Amino acid sequence: MKYEDFFNPKYKPAPSDTICTFRIEPLDSKRSMQWAAGGVAAESSIGTWTELTTEKPYMKQLAATVFELSNQIARIAYPIELFEPGNLPNIMSSIAGNVFGLGDLKYLRLLDIQLAPQLIKSFPGPAFGIPGIRKVLKVPKRPLVGTIIKPKLGLRTKDHAAVAYSAWVGGCDIVKDDENLSSQKFNPFEKRVIETLDKRDRAEEETGDRKVYLINVTAETKEMLRRAEFVEDHGGRVAMIDILTCGFSAVATLRNQGFNLILHGHRAMHAAFTKLPEHGIAMPVIAVVSRLLGIDQLHVGTAVGKMSEDRQEVETNIRECTQPLQGLLPTLPVASGGLHPRHVPQLIDIFGKDVVIQAGGGIHGHPRGTEIGATAMRQAVDAVLEGQTLSNYAKSHSPLAEALQHFPSN
Repeated sequence: MKYEDFFNPKYKPAPSDTICTFRIEPLDSKRSMQWAAGGVAAESSIGTWTELTTEKPYMKQLAATVFELSNQIARIAYPIELFEPGNLPNIMSSIAGNVFGLGDLKYLRLLDIQLAPQLIKSFPGPAFGIPGIRKVLKVPKRPLVGTIIKPKLGLRTKDHAAVAYSAWVGGCDIVKDDENLSSQKFNPFEKRVIETLDKRDRAEEETGDRKVYLINVTAETKEMLRRAEFVEDHGGRVAMIDILTCGFSAVATLRNQGFNLILHGHRAMHAAFTKLPEHGIAMPVIAVVSRLLGIDQLHVGTAVGKMSEDRQEVETNIRECTQPLQGLLPTLPVASGGLHPRHVPQLIDIFGKDVVIQAGGGIHGHPRGTEIGATAMRQAVDAVLEGQTLSNYAKSHSPLAEALQHFPSN
């Protein structure tokens, strides 16, 4: 079959088809969009660059089909028989594999993926999701407040645990490792788990509130599983995994072990795929894939702060985490990246109440330190929930007032 044979605007996708949306730009203007889009469909299903003597008539029913083509946007339908249920690497290798290396394409971007219902049901989804996370933390409605230990690297274990304690007693629900903290000599994993969870327990006793520590278990898969078991054995409630650097199979393996741990997904390295609007894989694809694999809470951008995504992009990411999906639990969106109390009204407007507002420098950079910085962030959340402006609420809440004076208005 030629590339053009994979283009059929009269095709009506079957209910069992998987639908992918691509943005396609041919390298050479002499190549038609029908040819380019057909090439993507061919190379991600049963075709290749030339006609073959090994083709059989029965294969045609397995061909991916370009059924919509408008400007540079192509929608392609994939028969369900092309994929192995429950095997995300197989699915992604098919629809987002070698096609990105085609020499006749200048740019290719996977914008969206709508898996067939039968395929969705072959994945476990989150074990906790939004309702389970809220049950663990005993916070039924309000946005959750979190922080990242800063500096992200370099603190010795004792100091790391002390920072976590200050954040918790100041008002944070959540404290997490950063993506590149693993088991370095200055802060080895086992020691960090024990000492920081001890501080968590102390903070819970003093505040009467439930607290969680997001411990980074990212490592080679067998070691990652050992670390997750260590976390569970020592009373941890959450394991954090760098989903892209570990890989989809590692995420699936961690989820399928059945640990009684919330899985926090950090998207480190995502911008290598998501940032350029012309090329790569859009973040909504990573969001839905993470949800299928069982990630309970996921970084999705901020639309404010230091990250590059705008509001529309972030809202799309949120929707992929939370919209109905064949009965799978919703993944809790996490806003993280350059946040401080001034951003809280915008964040709640964008995310609603189902969000983790996670500030690193915006808490630890408070002029009076981490504990007061955490208090200021909680006060900002309380102000919005009470329908007050931050400036008005700050008149009777000095930690917030000091934060508003310290952090820039942009």
